[in-house]
Amino acid sequence: MTFESISRIFIKSKKYWLIYLIFITITCISTLSAKNFDKPQFVIATFLIVAALGIICIVYYFMHDSENELYKVAFVAIICFGMISALIVPIVDISDELEHLTRAEITSQGVIFPHWEGGKNNLTRLYNHTSEGKYSTALNTDVGFNTSESHMFFLNNREKTVFETSGDTDKISHSTILDGSAFEQNPFYGYLPQAIGIFIAKLFDMNVIWMLWLGRIFNLISYAFLISLAIKKTPVLKLPLLAVACIPLSIYQAASISIDSMIIGLGILTIAYFLYMYKADSQSLDKKHIAIFCGLSLLLGLCKLPYLAFVFLILLVPLENFKDKNILIYMILGILAVSIAGVLWSTYSEPALMHSWRSKLNYMNPELQAKYLINNPMEILRFLRLIFTYTVSITLNGLFNFFGAGSANHYSDHYTVITILLWIFLAATLLFNPNNSKFNYKTNIGSLLIILIIFVGTCFIQLLTWADVGGTNIGVSARYFLPLFALLPLVVPLRIKKFDKYKERIDKYTMIFIIGFMATLILAFATKYY
Repeated sequence: MTFESISRIFIKSKKYWLIYLIFITITCISTLSAKNFDKPQFVIATFLIVAALGIICIVYYFMHDSENELYKVAFVAIICFGMISALIVPIVDISDELEHLTRAEITSQGVIFPHWEGGKNNLTRLYNHTSEGKYSTALNTDVGFNTSESHMFFLNNREKTVFETSGDTDKISHSTILDGSAFEQNPFYGYLPQAIGIFIAKLFDMNVIWMLWLGRIFNLISYAFLISLAIKKTPVLKLPLLAVACIPLSIYQAASISIDSMIIGLGILTIAYFLYMYKADSQSLDKKHIAIFCGLSLLLGLCKLPYLAFVFLILLVPLENFKDKNILIYMILGILAVSIAGVLWSTYSEPALMHSWRSKLNYMNPELQAKYLINNPMEILRFLRLIFTYTVSITLNGLFNFFGAGSANHYSDHYTVITILLWIFLAATLLFNPNNSKFNYKTNIGSLLIILIIFVGTCFIQLLTWADVGGTNIGVSARYFLPLFALLPLVVPLRIKKFDKYKERIDKYTMIFIIGFMATLILAFATKYY
């Protein structure tokens, strides 16, 4: 493409990137505090950077202004804004990122299943629950997982930026210690991208901070690849799926060391593959498509067990789309295979939970909690009432809230203006967008049941493995349920036909606001941390 043609596209898209600039100006102003006026340099610089990046992404979108090329725009936009997030979010500030970093470092050693060991010079993190809802750490010298001694840098500098510590320029240590928690229950492939980044940092003897930064960056690249593949594969709902993938909380997790990046990416890819099968031509599918879909569901479910329920989506695919008349048998066999694999994995992962700081919390005991519920069945009703009121509220309010590791307060940020704007945008995009295709009532009801199974199942697991015995402090976060938002267009059969004639224009505005909310995320970090 020539410079002249790019200039024409730049001018053609002028109205849209001006709207983008106005939007991020308003949202940035809503995040400002007094300290930002004392030292405005970083915020101003960040605003100029995201303004330029946003315009570039918008022009790039107009250069590839077709649904068939939207996946390219998705990859570029996620990388652009995710990369900044990976670099400016403070040290292991994201939920449980220190423990995820430990597991990723262990994976970078080539260890698929972490080894629970004992010995001298051990660091086992013990967390004591305090009345303020915080956790204090202590040292133990008994058992743990073998990891780099550089772990101590991250432990001692949580929530600090690189401007607040001089230790980030130290070299990565080749000595080892034992850390008491390493997400042993999670599958190794959820940490492969992060492990590659950490391996490269160690291979080239880089400064210690690059263990975190390269781990985050490679995790982000993996996420961008999964999302772009999903957008390319699905024949419908491309922009709604991309909107969920680019929710600020999604990008926040994608640009971290957390396995949540893999869960969100695989979740959206699994839904995209289901949509591909659902909209396929008659008699165009065969058994291999069932195998691929069940494989994706299994990979997703092993990362977070309740998401094994995604495999039931296969039953919603019209049977006439398959060549084999006995395809229902293969569907059931696929569901059984995934279910059995999930049960077998849970027999490994449940004991592994005891090899973490969670087992040190004297108020958590799955066996006693189960007995308590059996002996007090009315508590189950109280639990259900809680999750469909308080937990739903937490999920909606948590779409633009960010976790501070040291404070252990998931909901410490209050961006009311941005959160309300995000609700309006998601409702319009997921429920009323003219891209929404018509789905039959079987799909509407089936998708809703799957959402409920995953939502209730996730909360119930938290009740057993997190809450006090007899309590309902389940500690859930909005990030647990992000893939479920991508199923909402299948559940709510809303379509306003008169919007269809404005489809092209609505698509453009949708993309502008997708980019705008990612930029707002970065600006919120700049005003919060710097």
